[in-house]
Amino acid sequence: MKLAILGDTHFGARGDSLDFHKYFQKFYDEVFFPFLIENNIREVFQMGDLFDRRKFINFNSLYLCRQYFFEKCKNEGIKVHTLLGNHDVAFKNTLKVNSTGLLLNEYQNVTMYDKFETINFDGLDIDIVPWICDDNENEILEMIKVSGSQVCFGHFDINGFQHQKGIVSDTGVDKSIFSSYDIVLSGHFHLKSSDGQITYVGIPYEMMWSDYGDPKGFHIFDTDTRELNFIQNPFKMFHKITYDDGETDFEFWKKYDYDSLKEAYIKVVVLNKQNPFLFDSVIDNIYRVGVADLSIVEDFSEAIVGDDQDIVDQAEDTMTILSKYIDNLSLNVEPEKLKGVMQELYVEALNTERAE
Repeated sequence: MKLAILGDTHFGARGDSLDFHKYFQKFYDEVFFPFLIENNIREVFQMGDLFDRRKFINFNSLYLCRQYFFEKCKNEGIKVHTLLGNHDVAFKNTLKVNSTGLLLNEYQNVTMYDKFETINFDGLDIDIVPWICDDNENEILEMIKVSGSQVCFGHFDINGFQHQKGIVSDTGVDKSIFSSYDIVLSGHFHLKSSDGQITYVGIPYEMMWSDYGDPKGFHIFDTDTRELNFIQNPFKMFHKITYDDGETDFEFWKKYDYDSLKEAYIKVVVLNKQNPFLFDSVIDNIYRVGVADLSIVEDFSEAIVGDDQDIVDQAEDTMTILSKYIDNLSLNVEPEKLKGVMQELYVEALNTERAE
């Protein structure tokens, strides 16, 4: 039996942005569902953080994700299994109030897991573990100890894994508690990674600049062979363009595929601007296709760099910049814990970005 493993979906992300809904829908319409239908895969396991907001739902976001995901699953006869992640619950110490249970009861093909359960998929026992909190921690840890299953699906904060490039979690549970399992698949961290036993499956699409350059998509898990195969999402939301008119001319930019930038987030990194007319023409063409957001990075006057690639690397996402800044501070606090706090604040800020 083959299961489609879908990471954190975060329906309603970026303040219920319509641009992101369109981007998400493109993935489901052109990548996810065509693959499942072509390969006759009728079971999807979603690894938590189904919805983005913890305490309320935007009605339009609910309507849209129903249309491009839940209704499509129902119409195609696809069963959806989803366990609770931290974004699915209203309170940090209990899972009792959760968006999945309140919003999706009408879908008979959707099964929600809000407690530890062992499910048999075609002869293979798999432990299903929702988000661990104060209310369920002792019970879940005890059940993991006595479990005879070799495979576990969950939504875990595990010490020692990267939740973003270069940012390693030093909170959460120790990986040793999963030592009895051969395979652990987890949602929660958006960066796809694995140590051979524990695999963070990542997310199906880009949501922040910190996702730039990281492969996104979904996995297929074979319950017979226990192989995990990655299916990459070819569509990008974030694009970084290097502008250097010492290396490029009108002909280069005339042939540039501006249409690929439509409704996307664009960062133009200016290395060399000797021809203002050409530069303005390029920027006008980018705006003309209807981008979601455009930022221009061109002031490196105070930077000490070795080559052009160093300059491009400086046009980093906000969390990477904050992380490096914290590393250079002399503080009486643990840097990784401070990074964790800043990460939470940054995500909360993004969630209210377009709430108005």
